[in-house]
Formats: sequence, C-alpha cells, structure tokens
Amino acid sequence: MGREISQVMGHLGAEWLERDTRVQEERTDLLMDFLLGLDATVVADIGVGTGYFALPWARRLSRGRVLGVDIQPEMLAILTERAAEEGLENVEPIQGAIDDPKLPVAAVDVVLIVDAYHEFSHPREMMEGIVRGLRPGGRLVLVEYRSEDPFVFIKDLHKMTEAQAILEVEAAGLDWVSTEDFLPQQHVLVFEKPAT
Repeated sequence: MGREISQVMGHLGAEWLERDTRVQEERTDLLMDFLLGLDATVVADIGVGTGYFALPWARRLSRGRVLGVDIQPEMLAILTERAAEEGLENVEPIQGAIDDPKLPVAAVDVVLIVDAYHEFSHPREMMEGIVRGLRPGGRLVLVEYRSEDPFVFIKDLHKMTEAQAILEVEAAGLDWVSTEDFLPQQHVLVFEKPAT
C-alpha cells in the first residue's frame, strides 16, 4: 500500500525497550493512563516484547487477562519470567506467526500495538487476524512514531504517517475513531470493529 516494511527489532534489543529514559522520552505513563481508561477485560499486546505495557496492564486488570503476542520465543520467555516474578497469573503468552497473531476469535476488547505494526512482514494478514480476534465494538490502539514530524529522530522506516496508518487499518475492516495527540513523538490512533 505504498510503504516499505521495516525489519523486526530482534530480542537482542530487549534492553532498549526497558531503558530508564523511556518514560521521559515517550511519556509511556500517559499512554498507560489512556489504556487503563478503556473499558476492557481481555486485552492483547501484539509485539509484546518484554511486557513493558502488558505487565502493568495486567497488574491493574483485576478481573481480566492480558494476551501477550510475539513471534519471538525469546521475548515470550522474558515476558513469562517477568510475570512469574511479579506473581501475575493473568498474563497469557501467545506464540504468534508472521501472518497470524493467533488471537481467540471475537474475544478481545482492546488490541494494543506499540511501535511494531511498521515491522509486520504481512500487515494485511496480521490485521485480518486482529479483526477476527476483536469482539464487535472492540478497539485497536495503534501507536507509531510520527513520520510527519521532522523532530522525531527515528529512522524513516520505523515511523508512519497518520494517513498511511488509517489507510491500511481501514482496508482491513476497522473504523478510524480518533487520533490522540498527548504523546511527544507518537501517534495514538484508535480504531473500532463495527458492531455488525
């Protein structure tokens, strides 16, 4: 759809996800507050990595569960170990495929993808799997570095424009609801699965 796909950040980059400066640079605290404000019982973090968002989400979802999806078994091992260390029993690791997130059908309230969609080698197939996994009225929260902003110092292949993200996700059957602008470097795009 007119976009070059980036390579996947491997598990050897896991420390970068947990860097001490991440909250200050990306205001991940604001994103977490936004996510916790969504009405959700079953959530899925696609490209979960080390569980940076999945674990705090699980801590706060007392009556729900977090599905942590990744294609790298090494990342899932890190997620599983960290969840066990914290005594979190509501984190479920899922070994996804490059063309299928392996979500349960029509069971997920909110899907989160943070800085990973641009790396999907099969974005159309992945989105089809996400749409299948979302319940009617369920939402996708897509977070990507803003390509429109020259002051976002991330490699071009690791950024997306709002227009490109909307084009690709709507083509998969989700409706764009809003683009939130509370993060310093990233778009927060919210999409919804039609109720019918």
